[in-house]
Amino acid sequence: MKRYIKLFALSSLLVLGACSEDFLENEPYTDKVTENFYKTPADAFEGLVAVYDVLQREAYGGPLIVSEQASDDCFGGFGIADPAGDLEWDRFLYTIDKDMNANIWTTSYLGIYRANILLENLDKVNWGANTALKTQYEAEARFLRAHFHFQAAKMFGDIIPLDHTVTTSEFELPRATPDVTYALIANDLKFAADNLGPENYSQKGNANYGRITKWAAEAYIARTFLFYTDYYKKADLAGVITKAQAVTYINDAVSNSGHGLVADFANLWLAASFENFAGEDNTEMVWAVRFNGSGKGNWDLHEGNRFQVNIAPRGGAIGKYATGWGGATVNPDLYNAYEAGDTRRNATIISYADENLNFDAQAREQRQYTGYSWKKYCPITNAAGTAVVEANGGNFQIDNYQDYAIIRYADVLLMAAELNLGTNAGLAQADLDKVRDRAFKNTTHRIAVSKAAILNERRLELALEGQRYFDLIRQGVDVAKAAIDNTDADSQFNVTFRTETLGWFPLPQSQVILSNGTIKQNPGW
Repeated sequence: MKRYIKLFALSSLLVLGACSEDFLENEPYTDKVTENFYKTPADAFEGLVAVYDVLQREAYGGPLIVSEQASDDCFGGFGIADPAGDLEWDRFLYTIDKDMNANIWTTSYLGIYRANILLENLDKVNWGANTALKTQYEAEARFLRAHFHFQAAKMFGDIIPLDHTVTTSEFELPRATPDVTYALIANDLKFAADNLGPENYSQKGNANYGRITKWAAEAYIARTFLFYTDYYKKADLAGVITKAQAVTYINDAVSNSGHGLVADFANLWLAASFENFAGEDNTEMVWAVRFNGSGKGNWDLHEGNRFQVNIAPRGGAIGKYATGWGGATVNPDLYNAYEAGDTRRNATIISYADENLNFDAQAREQRQYTGYSWKKYCPITNAAGTAVVEANGGNFQIDNYQDYAIIRYADVLLMAAELNLGTNAGLAQADLDKVRDRAFKNTTHRIAVSKAAILNERRLELALEGQRYFDLIRQGVDVAKAAIDNTDADSQFNVTFRTETLGWFPLPQSQVILSNGTIKQNPGW
């Protein structure tokens, strides 16, 4: 899904107020414009590809690394001479002139915009007798629109939900209440779950791997349901999806999707397994963002996983791990949270001492060195000690190629366990058992199912996958503060979670200014 479509419109959209009327009055720079482009199913497919393309723009300041730095599992990290922005995410500080989180906001709204463009033009396409294809494209686009809305909403709280492309009179729309935003999200996800077929694209070499499926939509319903109902203390998902419906959806994904757990947890991650790597098109990947190294150093493309360089060891390759910037150093508390025999610890985290790697933090100019860093998503070297991405002709900063797992089957099992609590304790227990049995490679480490047990299991199973911070704040800011606050003899590791922020991140200041007063900065910032 890597082809581009050039459409004259707000393709470089920042937010509602970021585009002037002068821009809108300019002549199109291509003869393909929205008014004349959408005619054939092939045109619609190109439009759909353009929506998917936004997923690859994780870049350097995306929600994965920001939320992990803010959680109790990581510190800010990076180099001692690097800008302090990553420390600010770690320590809940804010510098107004840095436009923090601008990438997250703009990427979310670019994705929403492209989805709306496609959805508004589907009726112009001559589908012939293939109306099922139209429904499929609508379902995929609506799923992606829901995803981009949720990415913003879980970071910033109240946002501006958009079910259409905006006109000039709407450039300064205010933020909506959560029930409005989540109703749009829920309706989009429900449409996707109810209208996509039963295909499972997690087979070796499947050309559609990375596309939305019914099973991804059902799992995403569970994810948004749990976050919304927990954080906002609601009984259902914005009046659209009831608890019983959410349970039905997630149980369907567990039982009928054809997805399953990879036998060995370590084989999910390239740096943890190498020769035994299960491959990215494995049965556990319910939905992942696909990357590749085809950009070959072209900074204008977004084919590679630009996130990976952030968390790789700073100052040069060490052992089998390729070089990077040393961001989001791992908190020893996470490493120590794993029980003896839990195979997930050494597959998730690099322990330099335990792996006999002499990491000289001072020489490498590593900030907030803890002795631990990410193994998940860490790029690797070849037998000659050269980063594989460079050996293949790419740039180590932008051409890493590992996919980003957004939903794994293990996550589906844990969400099912949580949603089935209180109505089907036996099923909840069985779903939790499957995750722990895989982690320990035996059945002797099972524990009684409870919400606390499931949330702790989520921390261990999904560590460094962008879920921990949001699992904390949905339990309440008091729970988040108890977990995140850190006092250390070395003051560089001191962290104080500020409950007055309500768990939300600061809005990019550029968007506050562009709104001409209709958007106010989040509380506490």
